[in-house]
Amino acid sequence: MAFDLSDPDRTIQVGVILFDSETEILDVAPVDLLMGLTKPFISALPIQDSMKAQGLDVEFHWVNQTGKTAKLTSGITIQCTDSFESCPTLDIVLMGAHTPGYSPKESELAFIRKAYESCSTFLFICGAFDAALRAGLLEGKTATAPRMLLGKLRQGAAGTNWVERRWARDGKMWTSGTLLNGLDMMRAFARETWTDRKEMVETVLGVGGWPVRDVDYKDEPDVLDGREVSW
Repeated sequence: MAFDLSDPDRTIQVGVILFDSETEILDVAPVDLLMGLTKPFISALPIQDSMKAQGLDVEFHWVNQTGKTAKLTSGITIQCTDSFESCPTLDIVLMGAHTPGYSPKESELAFIRKAYESCSTFLFICGAFDAALRAGLLEGKTATAPRMLLGKLRQGAAGTNWVERRWARDGKMWTSGTLLNGLDMMRAFARETWTDRKEMVETVLGVGGWPVRDVDYKDEPDVLDGREVSW
């Protein structure tokens, strides 16, 4: 029987895939919303028992090729929990941007493909679209990316329907605009996935001050005034 992420009957396996390159810290920070929905965190909040009972069992994995240390921006080094070889099958996968100019290794792309094939949801935040594109996962899909890159992507990767939104969903694939648009995407993902736990989800979102912004950028002008940059 297929695993139902919206009504899990076992521990949810969440994985953050990291490159042999610095990963943007703000890109992977939205994973912490999932921590906020776990039973240990929920049970510590001053909320009704009915909401505490809705908490999720979640196990987190920080994954790179070696399972050793990985680098995030701003001088952060993180000890990974798993290598590509030791990592269990993941239900929710999240990736952030690698350093501009870095070309993901074939072993990294192969693991991304493997994780995508077996997961329930894959969240590509900000420049992580590049790895998804290189892995061949965006062909025929609807996706988004940082606004200033969309014009060039529509020309260079015409097999994807690029939309100008904070986040986009095509089946189990989610993509987002730059950096903090990952917060908007994670908010939407949680609300769409755990509708039967709406009371808990909305409480955690409210307590955490997760942003409520227009998905089509109607509340934010294009600060580059139509100018484009290269990735």
